[in-house]
Amino acid sequence: MLSFFLWYLIVTLLGWVTFPLVYRLFPALKDRGYGISRAAGLFIWGYLFWIFTSFGLTQNDNGGILLAGLVLLGLSFLALTVKTESNLQELRSWMQSNRKYILAVEILFLLAFGFIAVYRAANQELYSAEKPMELAFISAIMRSPSFPPSDPWLSGYAISYYYFGYVITAMLAQLSAVPSSVAHNLMTSLVFGLSAVGAYSILFNLLAGTKNVKPLSSQLSLSYLGPLFLLLVSNFEGFLEVLHRRGFFWVFSPDGSASSAFWEWLKITDLISPPAQPLKWTPDRHWWWWQASRVIRDYDLLGNPMEVIDEFPFFSFLHADLHPHVLALPFGMLALAVALNVFLGGWRDGKIDIAGWYLRVNKTGFLFSALLLGGIAFLNTWDILVAMALVAGAYVLSQVRIDGWSWKRMGDFLLFSIPVGVLAFLLYLPFYLGFSSQAGGPMPNLIFPTRGVHLWVIFGPLFLPIFGLLLYLMFAEKRKAAWNAGFGWSMVILFLLWETSWLMALRLKMFRPDVVNLFLQTQGITDIGALFVAATQRRGQYIGGLVTMMTVLILGIAYLVPSIQKVMVEDHAHTDENQEKDPVPFVLLLVVLGGFMVLVPDFIYLQDVFASRLNTVFKFYYQSWQLWSLAAAFGVAVLLSNLRGVWDRLWRVTLVVMLCVSLTYPVLGILDRTNKFNPYSGWTLDGAVNIRTLTPNEMDAIDWLRKAPYGVVAEAVESGPGYSSYARISTYTGLPTVLGWTGHEVQWRGTAEPQGSRMADIQILYSTPDWETTKMLIDRYNIRYIYIGYLERMTYNVREEKFASYLEPVFTQGEVNIYEVP
Repeated sequence: MLSFFLWYLIVTLLGWVTFPLVYRLFPALKDRGYGISRAAGLFIWGYLFWIFTSFGLTQNDNGGILLAGLVLLGLSFLALTVKTESNLQELRSWMQSNRKYILAVEILFLLAFGFIAVYRAANQELYSAEKPMELAFISAIMRSPSFPPSDPWLSGYAISYYYFGYVITAMLAQLSAVPSSVAHNLMTSLVFGLSAVGAYSILFNLLAGTKNVKPLSSQLSLSYLGPLFLLLVSNFEGFLEVLHRRGFFWVFSPDGSASSAFWEWLKITDLISPPAQPLKWTPDRHWWWWQASRVIRDYDLLGNPMEVIDEFPFFSFLHADLHPHVLALPFGMLALAVALNVFLGGWRDGKIDIAGWYLRVNKTGFLFSALLLGGIAFLNTWDILVAMALVAGAYVLSQVRIDGWSWKRMGDFLLFSIPVGVLAFLLYLPFYLGFSSQAGGPMPNLIFPTRGVHLWVIFGPLFLPIFGLLLYLMFAEKRKAAWNAGFGWSMVILFLLWETSWLMALRLKMFRPDVVNLFLQTQGITDIGALFVAATQRRGQYIGGLVTMMTVLILGIAYLVPSIQKVMVEDHAHTDENQEKDPVPFVLLLVVLGGFMVLVPDFIYLQDVFASRLNTVFKFYYQSWQLWSLAAAFGVAVLLSNLRGVWDRLWRVTLVVMLCVSLTYPVLGILDRTNKFNPYSGWTLDGAVNIRTLTPNEMDAIDWLRKAPYGVVAEAVESGPGYSSYARISTYTGLPTVLGWTGHEVQWRGTAEPQGSRMADIQILYSTPDWETTKMLIDRYNIRYIYIGYLERMTYNVREEKFASYLEPVFTQGEVNIYEVP
């Protein structure tokens, strides 16, 4: 666990180094950005290292990493010394008066970081699902001599994926001298810790602005609801697993058969079948916890099922997924902090003239917004839409305070988002120049709406506090509601989404009739008219989801519009300080934006290799969870602080029951995944322990290659889509292989064309007895190392004598031989 403490010290020191800069960047936040200073430091440090190395100013080594760190230190020093000599004294005074908050953040970070580190030490495997891909990226970035880093699974090509999070991971791994197989598990733990303090910071700053939660001690304690709802609270599927395993709602017949109208109606895939006998209180089906990320199951008009992913944060950490959507979590909290700072007028002390239009944001804020939003796209491109909408929406709300509601606010949205977007693109230009995507543009979703019961299973733990907050605003605070705006704009959004989906379908019918006709045939439909009738009936059948989302949007918009009004004039003279600091409009923005993100995949999805809404639901719902979790946490804090009498008791009972139900999943999931903290492979953070235990000769070969000079390695290629032990040498060493997981290369590039004849060529390389043919293939792919292990011998009829005759064996141990090309 020494590596854990080393990472803790590095990241904590980084947070302290960055805080003077962050203190200046977030003047409107009560915590001045202290809770997100670690994430901000990692982000800026990572960008500086990446951009310097991309332009050849530094090398991909510790020297380049430290130089980028020194530049960050210089920026923080400038933040302390520029403009006024009292900056340092002001900073000291703030830290002295906020000691309790600082202590709360530090304890939370250590506990959260340590919690997942202990969990991963008990369940360190890196061989399931997508983890080999993530590990391969980390390893490749650590070994690449320059940027853009080499694709570990397609030699001669650079990574074609949003890989910024893996650059940050590789930086920490190189600086701490830990292998990628340890860094993967440490980064999973670190992301959890950074996200926890980020959510704590956001909620603390929201509660600090409301008159409903006083005093400071209540704000400090209730702010823990932020990380609780973001990271630990889970969907209701885990509790349903318990009910199912115990046999609730099943009718068992004497002949051993069982039936259940409830489970058949619920239609969650693995819960349709009867539970195994004898009945138990805890689920024990293999990988039962996986079903929580597959609550939704689309069925076409003929009843054929289609997989949909509805992942949520705790599932990601239970599964130990280090995909971009997970790596982006703490930086999503950083984007929320930027949006809240903009909403509270943090950068309003300057103006930028853009072709005669004035953007009321100072230059520092404008630059940092572009840097962050560009980085969000580099971290996880799917997140850029919601991040831009959130920050630009916050800017619009800040403008309402100056000039009120009018159509000019649409211009404000564009005035902010367009120039910031252009600058964000330019700041990350080296990434975009080498990036090719599988995305093929928007496509209509005509027949796959999400059922209401599935929405409530997924988002129920967040819906209850959000609706509770909205009802509190309605009946307790008696806030004004613009019902015409709520109903009107919600119906406009719904109609535009519905109309756009059908216009897309008609356009496809006009320009791609073959695609439309094939779709109609697969649905047993004769023409577009019949499809329209069937689609309308399907939406009526599954109306619950639409009713839920429209309720969210109507209430959210109805209370958002009148909750923020003109409260200051051009010279920034405050006319209502309490209303200016009121966080409720910002929380309602989170509610409305989250609702929109959930509603969109019911009508439109982004085309990709899956040819369905699988990925769109996955990414949009995940982003909505982030927004709604903080809105829900705020709602719980307000209700706990303000309800009295019978309503207070009723709410507290409801909250306790809801938390028990939603926390069933993480408790049982962790116990299952760790074998009740009795790990199969012992306590270690090294995900390579299974290789070291089962095939020690291969692990020794991997260790040798990790230190060997850089070069392409040839290893066995699987003919299938991946998710196997193939490409394991490149994955653990970072040396590029000729061809790795073929299906993933198609996903990243949108085509199999770059793979060419590589699969067949590798088979020939190993199996032909002819040296001249072998040498031609070695030269074609610039191969330096020929790896021969158990998988190569199992996959091919290896003719090793030609390698032994013409190449030097540089590693020989047991069944493993490595030959080096001169």
